[in-house]
Amino acid sequence: MVVWRFEAIGTRWEIETADPLPPDGRAAVQAVTEHFDRRWSRFRPDSDVSRLRAAGGGFASDDAAPMLDAYRELSAATGGAVNPLVGESLEALGYDAAYSLVAGEPRPAPDDWTTRLEWSADALTMRGPATIDVGALGKGRLVDLVQRALADVPGTVVVDAGGDLSVRDGAIRVGLEHPFDASRAIGVATVGDQALCASATNRRAWGAGFHHVLDARTGTPVVAWTAAWALADEAMTADAVATALFFDGGPELAARWGVHWVRLSSDGRAQRSPGCPIEIFTPTRPDA
Repeated sequence: MVVWRFEAIGTRWEIETADPLPPDGRAAVQAVTEHFDRRWSRFRPDSDVSRLRAAGGGFASDDAAPMLDAYRELSAATGGAVNPLVGESLEALGYDAAYSLVAGEPRPAPDDWTTRLEWSADALTMRGPATIDVGALGKGRLVDLVQRALADVPGTVVVDAGGDLSVRDGAIRVGLEHPFDASRAIGVATVGDQALCASATNRRAWGAGFHHVLDARTGTPVVAWTAAWALADEAMTADAVATALFFDGGPELAARWGVHWVRLSSDGRAQRSPGCPIEIFTPTRPDA
């Protein structure tokens, strides 16, 4: 396998293929990542999301409906803990465009997001200013888009965006990094023609107990769970479930969507979905 490494949307990507990607293949991937970033990044001053933050408005996008439809289910399943308008909550704790990492007072996200945002198959409109953050599932969506851009590449294709990955026409074994010690794994997953996505509180963390996984209802970081992994047919689905698993209602949503998962509690014990094929090395809690 040949590995192409590059940076996009603030993370390191690796694409593995049987043969080196030709220039037009790399160009297609770069076009997809740049287009998505220009639409959805709250860290870019020239993005559509940044423009809407100031005054509201709208933009054309065929990603809005898949992502926001999923957000509506995520929000309902978690009692409002997951919310695409959590951007200002993250910024209030220091995870802002300047990466100031200086925490202020927690700020709950607007709980009326489904009335502020309107979306269709090809557009998004927001009433009034607010800060969209699609981090709960956006990277997974982009992994799927990149995999689609490589649909004509023969053989096994692995798209890995900082640990959120998709495998086509093959299978790989992936260690689940322990959030307390990156040199250890809590288990191993075999990913074949599937996606595996992870979320952990040790990534994008700063200060004493501050990290990027927030409860939108309070604007404060979660504490009960420290990491979650989800296996699904598509990366966006896996990414969304990995986020939902930090909250009550996450396991039930995963069951409805047919997604297997593992999560690690703050006391270091693992829990997994019934029948989950992921091998676990660490002590476990009862199945959900």
